[in-house]
Amino acid sequence: MYKKVVVFGGGTGISYLLRGLKDFPVDITAVITVSDNGTSTGKLRKEFNIPAVGDIRKVITALSEIDEPIKEMMEYRFHTSSDLDGHAMGNLILTSMLDITGSLKEAIASLSKLFDVKHTVLPISEDSSLTLMGLDKAGNVIEGEEQITKSDQRIEKIYYKEEPKVLPEVITAIAEADLIIFSMGSLYTSILPNVICNEVKRALKDTKAPIMYLCNAVTQPGETDNFTVSDHVKLLNKYLDFRKIDVVIASNTKIDKKIAEKYATAEQKDPVKIDYAALENLGVELIEDDLITIEANTLRHNSLKLSALIFNYLMRD
Repeated sequence: MYKKVVVFGGGTGISYLLRGLKDFPVDITAVITVSDNGTSTGKLRKEFNIPAVGDIRKVITALSEIDEPIKEMMEYRFHTSSDLDGHAMGNLILTSMLDITGSLKEAIASLSKLFDVKHTVLPISEDSSLTLMGLDKAGNVIEGEEQITKSDQRIEKIYYKEEPKVLPEVITAIAEADLIIFSMGSLYTSILPNVICNEVKRALKDTKAPIMYLCNAVTQPGETDNFTVSDHVKLLNKYLDFRKIDVVIASNTKIDKKIAEKYATAEQKDPVKIDYAALENLGVELIEDDLITIEANTLRHNSLKLSALIFNYLMRD
């Protein structure tokens, strides 16, 4: 029997991880945030009163075993002067299936079958009005995930406008897991939206599975400026309440100077440094390796190498 891994995340980060992890003999449950209110997803949420589907689309594509042209179709965005402009094809398909089934969970299950996904994809909640809130350093309350991302002030706190009703299958998956993973990705808009749910916190308190965090390679403007690896872990520990991060995987890749300068000037992002002494003081195990590659002049995690580290950890005993 394969060991069970529950991966929390959203956005591009979790998709890159799952592309590699699906090739290992593990049973994956991917739990995805559904509070995005920007671009195509945001338009569909307003028009159809549904949870966010964009990150779910990316995960289904990443886990799919179907031919590449079909995956490309799922990710295709319309560029037109009509109302279709900016919409991702996969978002429209998910929305139509949700309308047919009346359930995001069932819509995902149907699409997973159609696109030959051999693992489980779950939304953290099916609440259609789920709204992420932020409090910035100046004391301003920010409503909406897109607005939090665009804020030019440091985010101090993240919470939901109303407590979400977490899908029961998510709680069951946590209880049965052999390993819990918080994927790389935006801490405030991809990872913490899962952690701040009270039902998830209680389930993480009770599970015997270790909790692993895959640290980001670069900082996020307005969210994690000047953060080291230990700063990322401390922030997660703060929101976890009852549990703490047991192990963190971080990249020790020496990033090319020109690429680093590009990120610093164009995107205000800097490489996340490994602060060994601080991590040791936190009592968290560090697994480090050369994990960063460059794709189209963009820094990406080497998905297969990262997944191999996760699998090796999982199979230690």
